[in-house]
Amino acid sequence: MNKTIRIEGMMCAHCEAHVKQALEAIPGVEKAAVSHVTGLAEVTFSAPVDDAVLRAAIEEEGYRVL
Repeated sequence: MNKTIRIEGMMCAHCEAHVKQALEAIPGVEKAAVSHVTGLAEVTFSAPVDDAVLRAAIEEEGYRVL
């Protein structure tokens, strides 16, 4: 299962790395591909994850989910 998340506030590869690390730390997230250029995170799941958990992980890093 995959999900695309639109994220506002990422400006560089360092930002991408923070979001990727936060998402991949969530149980059930298999991998995350994050791009500051497109403002998107493509998340692949191994188990269901609630959208609120994904949003909270991103927002804790200082970015905004659109």
